[in-house]
Amino acid sequence: MKSNTLSANLFLRREDFELTIDITAPTNGVTAIFGASGSGKTTLLRCIAGLEKGAKGSVKFKEQIWQSEKTFIPVHKRPLGYVFQEASLFDHLTADKNLQYAIARGSNNTVTTKQQAVELLGIGDLLQRYPEQLSGGERQRVAIARALLVQPELLLMDEPLASLDAPRKAEILPYLEKLKSELSLPILYVTHAIDEIARLADYIIVMEMGKVLMQGTAGEVFSSVKFSHFQGEDTASILSGKVIEIDEEFHLCTVKSEELLLQCRDLSYDVGKSVRVRILARDVSLTTSSPAKSSILNSFDATVAEVQEDKHPGLTLVKIKIGDNHIVCRISSKSAHELSIKVGSKVWAQIKSVAIIQ
Repeated sequence: MKSNTLSANLFLRREDFELTIDITAPTNGVTAIFGASGSGKTTLLRCIAGLEKGAKGSVKFKEQIWQSEKTFIPVHKRPLGYVFQEASLFDHLTADKNLQYAIARGSNNTVTTKQQAVELLGIGDLLQRYPEQLSGGERQRVAIARALLVQPELLLMDEPLASLDAPRKAEILPYLEKLKSELSLPILYVTHAIDEIARLADYIIVMEMGKVLMQGTAGEVFSSVKFSHFQGEDTASILSGKVIEIDEEFHLCTVKSEELLLQCRDLSYDVGKSVRVRILARDVSLTTSSPAKSSILNSFDATVAEVQEDKHPGLTLVKIKIGDNHIVCRISSKSAHELSIKVGSKVWAQIKSVAIIQ
């Protein structure tokens, strides 16, 4: 059976840092490498690209061995495209000439045509401009198009939005979502931004101090109480689903995630549209009896799967299971005590707010 994974078992020692990782990630969708600054995210990406020759171990992409005890495929022979934090375009070439340069260096396998890349990234009216005539967001969109035209089998993106201000970041995120949905190209995406992985990631590798703290699907990682360490006050769960109904009278839509039906504010999505919803932990309340009629639209019976004291002793994190979905909620420690919240407890969860983020 052919492998459809990217695996890396690597060790790299520097004077003040040590990377020790063992990962297996899917070769479809977006795999985010997430962590705080200095956690080793970019170093891991560089190792996978073949830019860190001092790294010992193995890298395998599908059936291709890129690195082992006896093998080391140099970066220019690995079928990948690389998008850096800074756009790194050739200043003396127009945007169009930058793209032509990539086409000349690309493989014969047509992953993306020039026209497709231009349309995906919305850069048709930028082609005759030089990099200095482009905004930061425009330069990065051209750089992404250039990386696609090398015809990679894997796209590496190293914090591509980190150098952009909030408006430019908001401008480029929809293009990245479009790239993900319209191309069957696996992407490794390095970031320290929660909002980016909430919108883009299918699989998440969480790093801390050169090691993998956890890895799993976006739903699994966001619903882990351990991940609240990174989210802080904005701890939230992410669920994937589809719009199945529109209530035009009350401007609501119903999103189905597994067997869970959530009512959300209608954002003019069509029925059948795949979306993600974000549920803040502080917007979920628990009760041990079926709630009376209230203004809260989303109320479900659930089972407590995990209980953990939050950073502040006055708060408790509770992971609940509703069907096949897991949701994290944050309640007062007093409430947890008075309700006798423990693993296995049957509760009712009331979700005050559900936001569609994609």
